[in-house]
Amino acid sequence: MLERLWAGWRSQYVRSVGTADEALEAGEGSIFTRILRSGLPDEETHVVHRGERCFAILNAYPYASGHLLVLPYREVAELEQLTHDETQELWATVTAGVGAVRAAFAPEGINVGLNLGRPAGGSVSGHLHVHVVPRWTGDSNFMTAIANTRTLPEPLAESAARIREAWPVTPAAS
Repeated sequence: MLERLWAGWRSQYVRSVGTADEALEAGEGSIFTRILRSGLPDEETHVVHRGERCFAILNAYPYASGHLLVLPYREVAELEQLTHDETQELWATVTAGVGAVRAAFAPEGINVGLNLGRPAGGSVSGHLHVHVVPRWTGDSNFMTAIANTRTLPEPLAESAARIREAWPVTPAAS
């Protein structure tokens, strides 16, 4: 007998597939830009860090608690479209994000990566973003493999607060 485990929250993501790039092409900006322009507080949008050229936000559809996205404010699709300063700040922010995720969640490992272009798995391919995903032995369990479902032990707001608290303090430039 086939059992079903419903993950209704996934329907929002499934319905949005294809619309992310359409909104960008229509001049509305990526979902990330629209979040930044919304004027909503970081606690509501799950932005955990803002730098001069880049910021970090929790993934709304995480693979694990603490799944972080690091991206430039400027909408670019490819790494080679970044300026030198954006490139430097992007990777420095990824490094700080890895440190914050380690401090906040104590994972056994971390995946860091990009999906450049829709065929590579980029759901918002017009605005590149680096994934920082905490991992634990056995976290890719049967739920993902057979039920297309993730089991997350805490709400995004709690994960965001933990990462904000653990984010390394950047010393002032001398």
